[in-house]
Amino acid sequence: MQGFLFSEDEQRLPAEKNTGDRSEKLSRLFDTAKECRQCSLAATRINFVFGEGNPSADLVVIGEAPGAEEDASGRPFVGRSGQLLDKILLAAGFARQEVFICNILKCRPPGNRNPLDDEIRSCSPWLIGQLQIIKPKIILVLGKVAANTLLENNLSLGAMRGKPTRWKEYDCFITYHPAALLRNPEWKKGCWQDIQMMMRHYEIICGKERDRKNATT
Repeated sequence: MQGFLFSEDEQRLPAEKNTGDRSEKLSRLFDTAKECRQCSLAATRINFVFGEGNPSADLVVIGEAPGAEEDASGRPFVGRSGQLLDKILLAAGFARQEVFICNILKCRPPGNRNPLDDEIRSCSPWLIGQLQIIKPKIILVLGKVAANTLLENNLSLGAMRGKPTRWKEYDCFITYHPAALLRNPEWKKGCWQDIQMMMRHYEIICGKERDRKNATT
């Protein structure tokens, strides 16, 4: 993977903002992003799938690209794959609305093929903008393609799983895509091991803060 995904300027994060500011900033980013025509996917999409969730989430979930159901609905991770992701998140102690869920590409590639380099290059500013606004502490990366794209490598999923990976300002954990788990249920055990590792790390860096937030709600 070429090193074009993040420039030095794009890596700089803004000052801390409150939830209302972040929500407003995400809304403005969406209004701009949904008009994007920077690659050929704009001509074939039904909906621009921006992402959804908590604008102040400590955990952001990133997949590869929308599928057919996501393209039709305009929402990330719906259908059977989304239902399984919801169950994984709930098992880890998160309601879907507590995290932010998105994809690297915001438009569906025809036939659900892998993203092309020019599509990644065109779409990366929207993902960068989302992360800069949300400022998560942990990113859960779903699937080999998403992990290879973000980390700019060609490693196997097995080589990337099972350990935290520091990427830019974020602690990342890589696991199977829910669609892969639906095709290969025997991988669910490994996925759960990845999630448990992520949650142990989460409790170390976010647990006390999360407890304080819950106590005030």
